[in-house]
Amino acid sequence: MKEQTIINQIKAYLVGVPNLFFWKTHGGQFGTAGLPDIIICYRGRFIALEVKAPGREPTALQRLVLNRINDAGGIATVVRSVTEVKVIVGGVDG
Repeated sequence: MKEQTIINQIKAYLVGVPNLFFWKTHGGQFGTAGLPDIIICYRGRFIALEVKAPGREPTALQRLVLNRINDAGGIATVVRSVTEVKVIVGGVDG
């Protein structure tokens, strides 16, 4: 499955979660290098998702950014499916 397909599935799920704000980041010369693909604010929590297709791994820079977000108290991780995102969002609900 392509990463873009997974991203689209995740976005379709997130749109339906009440009181959740998110945006899809875009790479390129005007973006911030290493920034995760999807940024979420939900119930006061900062969540950053780096989307990877099965078998693909984040770059060293992407790992560094994820670690920095986690060190700052956010939730930052690699996800490979909408099911994983549902678990993360559900964990915020407590």
